[in-house]
Amino acid sequence: MTEKNNSYIPFEERTGSESIVYFTRDLSPEGLKKIYRRVNGNLNGKIAVKLHTGEQYGPNIIPPVWVKEFLESEIPDATIVETNTYYEGDRYTTALHRKTLEVNGWTFCPVDIMDEDGTEMYPVKGGKWFTEMSVGDHMKNYDSLLALTHFKGHVQGGFGGSNKNIGIGCADGRIGKGMIHTRKGSDDLWSIREDELMERISESTKATIDHFGPQVSYINVLRNMSVSCDCEGTAAEPVVTPNVGILASLDILSADQASVDMIYAMCEEDHKAMVERIETRHGLRQLSYMKELGMGNDRYKLIDIDHDDAVIDAKKAVEGVKPFKLI
Repeated sequence: MTEKNNSYIPFEERTGSESIVYFTRDLSPEGLKKIYRRVNGNLNGKIAVKLHTGEQYGPNIIPPVWVKEFLESEIPDATIVETNTYYEGDRYTTALHRKTLEVNGWTFCPVDIMDEDGTEMYPVKGGKWFTEMSVGDHMKNYDSLLALTHFKGHVQGGFGGSNKNIGIGCADGRIGKGMIHTRKGSDDLWSIREDELMERISESTKATIDHFGPQVSYINVLRNMSVSCDCEGTAAEPVVTPNVGILASLDILSADQASVDMIYAMCEEDHKAMVERIETRHGLRQLSYMKELGMGNDRYKLIDIDHDDAVIDAKKAVEGVKPFKLI
């Protein structure tokens, strides 16, 4: 691990190939529909939609009414997928999890708690911590995966993008999440932190996306971005980072890198809290390690679908963002 791996690298200093990332400022069901149509070409068969359905009454999750309209329009046969939590709470068991889904309004389509009936080990290729990862057994029932991610901060990961949504969110609640978070023999559930945690999350993600191959798409919704994850529910810290828009890509690293770039492109006042959360938790190691694992590119072309597919940069994307207002 070098300091460079945990430092923000400006776009012009990055090397390698470029991927395509699409961007819209339209934070609405229509925005979701428009951007999804740019990245849905490889999704077929039985489609799983992995999103964070949140703790009870969590204020910052992607609104279920948005997701309902989006799915009914674009993927009416899709299934939302989740796994149980590692910590005791409202989603610790399947019974508690289903009650929380009902409370939060996820009642308009099937929701599959993938570890309800057991787990399965998926190979991790090229990892340094794992050779395999334990995921929810039901994952094998799907042909394609859409990571529909609420991008935000995270108390341990620094930020929660597509990588965290899949790496933690598809690992089962007892074995997989334990492999990521807890050092063997430790009484501290959260004994693995900083660089090693970012690397373990990324290796877990790799197991899932290698399983689906090209049949994965990524959408990051940059809205209501508390420095707290949605797993903190009503205890999440107040949002101070401005809303930006929605990003989508077929490249997980490009999707998360572009999201982080938009945070860093904001003025100091707007991004201070989020940047501090990312850097103090070594969250940028998610990005550098995904690149090392060959999971994607940290260079990309940002396509503004609101303005005739103009190629823009992160500074242009956040130009004129307004102080946070709950929507």
